[in-house]
Amino acid sequence: MKKFTFKGVLDGIRSSVAPQIKPDQDIVETLRPEYFQVAKTFRHGFPYQPTALAFDPIQRLLAIGTKNGSLRIIGRPGVDAQVRHELEAAVVQVEFLMNEGALITVTADDSLHLWNFRQKRADVVHSLKFQRERITVIHLPLRSKWLYVGSERGNVHFVNVETFTLSGYIINWNKAIEVTRPTHPGPIVHLSDNPADSSKLLIGFETGLMVLWDLKTKKPECRWQWGDSLKSIDWHFEGKQFTCSHNDGSLTTWNVKPSSKPANIIYPHAKNKTESCKPIQKVEWKSSKSGESYLIFSGGLTADTAGRVPSITIMHGKTTTVLEMDHNIVDFVTLCESPYNSDVQEPYAVAVLMQNDLVLIDLLSSGYPCFENPHPMDIHESPVSCVHYIADCPSDLIPAFYSVGSRSASKRTGYSENKWPIAGGEWSPTSCSYNEIILTGHTDGSVRFWDASAGSLQVLYKLKTAKVFEKARSKSPEGGDEDQFSVQLLSFCPESRKLAVAGISSYVVLFKFRKLESTFETTALEIPIYSESLDEAAESSPEEAPSKPPGASDDSTALVRVRTGPQKKPPGFQACLACVTPSINGEPPGQITALTINSSYGLLAYGLDNGIVIVDFIQKCVLLNISTADMYGSADPYQRAPRSPKRTTALSETSDGERCRSPSIDQEFNETRESCPDHRLDKLDSSFSRSRSSSMSSLDNITTESIQCLTFGDSYTKKSDPSNFPTLWIGTSVGSVLTIMINLPPPGEARTTQPVTVAPCGTIFRLKGGVLTMSFLDCNGALIPYAYEAWRDEGRDKQKTPTKNSSGLNRMSPALTGSSESVSSNPGGVGGAGVAQLQQQSQVSCDRQFVTIVSEKQVRVVALPSQNCVSKHVIPDADFMVKSEVISMKDSVCLACYISNGHINIYSLPSLKVLVDVDFLALSDLSFQTQKQGIVDPMLSIWGQQMFVNEDTDQIAKTFCFSNRGHGLFLNTPSEVQRFSVSTEFCQSLPEMMGELFQPHEMPEPPKQSFFIGLFGGGSRSIDREELFGESTSGKAPKLVAKLVPGPSAQLDALGNRASTAASEISRAHQLAVERGEKLSNLEDRTARMMNEAEQFSSNARELMMKNKDKRWYQL
Repeated sequence: MKKFTFKGVLDGIRSSVAPQIKPDQDIVETLRPEYFQVAKTFRHGFPYQPTALAFDPIQRLLAIGTKNGSLRIIGRPGVDAQVRHELEAAVVQVEFLMNEGALITVTADDSLHLWNFRQKRADVVHSLKFQRERITVIHLPLRSKWLYVGSERGNVHFVNVETFTLSGYIINWNKAIEVTRPTHPGPIVHLSDNPADSSKLLIGFETGLMVLWDLKTKKPECRWQWGDSLKSIDWHFEGKQFTCSHNDGSLTTWNVKPSSKPANIIYPHAKNKTESCKPIQKVEWKSSKSGESYLIFSGGLTADTAGRVPSITIMHGKTTTVLEMDHNIVDFVTLCESPYNSDVQEPYAVAVLMQNDLVLIDLLSSGYPCFENPHPMDIHESPVSCVHYIADCPSDLIPAFYSVGSRSASKRTGYSENKWPIAGGEWSPTSCSYNEIILTGHTDGSVRFWDASAGSLQVLYKLKTAKVFEKARSKSPEGGDEDQFSVQLLSFCPESRKLAVAGISSYVVLFKFRKLESTFETTALEIPIYSESLDEAAESSPEEAPSKPPGASDDSTALVRVRTGPQKKPPGFQACLACVTPSINGEPPGQITALTINSSYGLLAYGLDNGIVIVDFIQKCVLLNISTADMYGSADPYQRAPRSPKRTTALSETSDGERCRSPSIDQEFNETRESCPDHRLDKLDSSFSRSRSSSMSSLDNITTESIQCLTFGDSYTKKSDPSNFPTLWIGTSVGSVLTIMINLPPPGEARTTQPVTVAPCGTIFRLKGGVLTMSFLDCNGALIPYAYEAWRDEGRDKQKTPTKNSSGLNRMSPALTGSSESVSSNPGGVGGAGVAQLQQQSQVSCDRQFVTIVSEKQVRVVALPSQNCVSKHVIPDADFMVKSEVISMKDSVCLACYISNGHINIYSLPSLKVLVDVDFLALSDLSFQTQKQGIVDPMLSIWGQQMFVNEDTDQIAKTFCFSNRGHGLFLNTPSEVQRFSVSTEFCQSLPEMMGELFQPHEMPEPPKQSFFIGLFGGGSRSIDREELFGESTSGKAPKLVAKLVPGPSAQLDALGNRASTAASEISRAHQLAVERGEKLSNLEDRTARMMNEAEQFSSNARELMMKNKDKRWYQL
């Protein structure tokens, strides 16, 4: 009999406590905060809401100002810079300092800004804020350092461009008008100097008064008055005449001499004098060496003719050409060879800025064709509805897309054969080790593929998904203005070149890429969403649910109809399968909210507002189509209002697509409800919310639960799973995470003949807020690559290409900890305690995966199959996740998130340590995409954000992307895409990828003056503006008129000056201290020498005294 001892009892108690299992090797997270830097990189597209246009004929650069204060400077392809005024006031006018690498902008807050773009990024040098007058127009003469500024009060001020200071020289309106004039002449709308005499300034007032002011005598030389409002003025190069455009659609020409009537009056588009015309907003009078001048103006068409569109009229010689524009004209400028207004300008093109487009007209080609714009300014040709960004894509994708896209592009005609004339700057494409592709979905049903490598953006290929369906007969299902084929979601597998497109009319089309033209019929599947809930059937009384004969089908109608019969399909993406969700019993189908494909599994899955669909696109049959509520089975934790109709169709009477379903699905579905209980994570919070609010009152009742996230992967669904297998993970709008088991036949012939079976397994986790993304990591924290099938051209390849990472391969990661055998060898305790310890240790030791689950309010990293929470992060109550993605960075992975407070957060995985938390972009800046604009207000961070409805932020999330290597982009305006990076390495190399705006060019020689013209007093005469406007002559300007605001560079210069001044003072003080020290040292040396001399004198005196002390006085 074994003897009991107190020590044995203690040993038994100790052994009954499960020791903490430590992994054999800890996960090493290599990412550091210094690896990340958030910065905006490149902007592509058309400047949104343009307001001003300017051109530098020497540098050949074009500047565009916008309503939100942005400034775009474009040149040759690749030269495209964007800057923004600090106060974001609208740009009213832009003026280049010709060939000096600078320009001046006028903003709506009555400020002048001097920009310097000699470096790659333009910066503000100075700003001058007018405090008492509103600026209406500016004029900068060629090679002048003095800027003429016209005001709303009718006064003219002069600003020194170098110092940005006002001159004391002012032209007051009351001195410019006649003494007998009883009324104010109105704001100044035009300022220009006479080409023949720069001392004569032409001032145009809005009321039609024109004054030629002599700057030297400070008096008006001539006055002209026209009875209609003045719009614009332009000189003839000889300086003897000028032409004006007016509000009544007339053009008047005046001689430079006192006269009460114009030399010529024309109404270009009026058939008679009584016919009214629209205003001519702007006119330009340019001369050519052929002797026939160009008269170019905008507007002026007859006002009483219906359907008149904006136009540009070109009058050359005896011919008049009217060019109709697609959008309202904002401004235009004529591009000329000579920059001198006193020379024959020789125009060659006209740049027309419209509200939604930029057009350059070739004046040297017959018919005035347009130049083909090499800059991507047609992104918004149809409004962008979603964006998909792929960085580090396969290298053969771009050539493949370009080859099929160039065939359709070559068919376009009507463009000029001459080169793009805006050829300023310098840009050389840098070699990039990886390629980038951007996919944009549009409201007209088109999908565009863009090459975004090396900072550029060039269109590769355009896919029109509307061709799959019959012609639209109505608007969108919600009755809005959106197109019936508006693209809502994109899912693209770059390795297999399969593309799934979800449209607003509740359909999904699967495309396969082929290099050759094909003729075949697109398979159509009509897939309704049925509810098979027993609770719903029990709630329906016989009176409420009228009986139907067996086999009768519900009244279903599809919003779109797929074209039937074989169709010829051009090279590129060709539609092979179309899945349409019909409306049942008059109830419209739910919108598609999630979409994913897996080429290795051969499966397509998409989620709706009320259910989920899984389709086998190899066998082209439906595997599963049920409502979201039915996926929970009997373990549904929510009270629901019935939404989806109950299935009443017998299996024998279903459509062809329904017959393709596996006969064991329904049986397996019911069995799975019992075999797969509701696996909720115990370590997660016990309280969950289906909305962003943390209030538990929202749990009482829900009407819909949409599918927000779908992820295929080889994973685990239960804690007892010995190995992984194909699964589909589903995230819903109320925070539930559900799984579906997938049983795939062996690859090869069996895959095309044997059925695929699927079985829902119920809920595994529940989080707060809707689920945004889910990703799988292996035991070492590396991202598990998704399985895919390698692309093969089915039109050419006769034999099947072996797939890469096919679903038949076992991609199980090695165990994180030791094997179960090593755990079982540990000494056990007494009875059941030792068994429980072994079970717990073996359960921990078999974790082979991590799953990262991101919801709007939480982030969880969970180990699988044990379902233990490894790490978590909670978003503050006032904020929520807008977009999140697991991306690869420097051979590691991290979680990138965009938060509603405007911050970008980067978390390490799997520990969820915060690597970056940077204020990046206010959510209110993206509110143009929402249906309730202006709700996102930083001042309403709590109440306002709670009012933000799901579809609003969902739309923002569709156009905000993170991608590998730290790249990202978002739809900055309805017509512009802004790219950004979170990688320090990329941000450091960014200056090398940007184009040079300024290139040194010599000014062309001014026109030579004829001997006889100079002899008889003709020709161009110049003045010394410094002598006229300088402080020594005109005095100082009033201090209250304008205020100088130094720019960032000026502030840096001032700081540098102060630093140099302080350094010089310190040096001077140091020098004085050194000199003082030298003087003190010399004084010390002299003092020591005097002391030595005194001691020597004392010793000599003592010796003399001792020598003569015994002698008598007569002995001395």
